[in-house]
Order: sequence, then C-alpha cells, then structure tokens
Amino acid sequence: MKKASKPARNASDDLRPEYVFDYSKAKANPYAAQLKGRTVAVVLEPDVAAAFPNSKAVNKQLRAVVAAVPRRSRKRAAPRRRGGRTRG
Repeated sequence: MKKASKPARNASDDLRPEYVFDYSKAKANPYAAQLKGRTVAVVLEPDVAAAFPNSKAVNKQLRAVVAAVPRRSRKRAAPRRRGGRTRG
C-alpha cells in the first residue's frame, strides 16, 4: 500500500498545521444554485454593526430609509442636441 504524501505547504499559507485541507476531496456547494441572485452580502464597519442586534434590525432600518427617500423618475433625459451654436 502507498503512503499518502503530505501536501506541499507554501510560506504564505494561512491555515494552521492542524487544519490541512485536501482540495482533491472538495465538493461543489449543492445549494449555491438555489441562492444565486437572491442574496447579497454586505460587510458593515464594526462601529455600524455594533448599533444593530441582528440582520433583521439592519434590514428594517434600511427599508425605512429607502421608503423615506424619494424615488427618481425612470424617464430618460432628453438627448443632447448637436448644433453649431456655442454658449458664450
């Protein structure tokens, strides 16, 4: 029987020796397709995150802000004219 060879470690490897990860046995996330397009991860600064007890509270406050801010019209701006006149 062959002995399993130890994986080569780079100097820049961030894993501790006790957390050796065998990438040859890794599997794709079976739930990734279900989540695609439905979730967005946002990283809050520590001082902002400390103001909220959980993600529901963050979402509640963000919805309140979105509701309070007037929406812009989705109409397109009139196309610019290309004329020989100059401002002056």
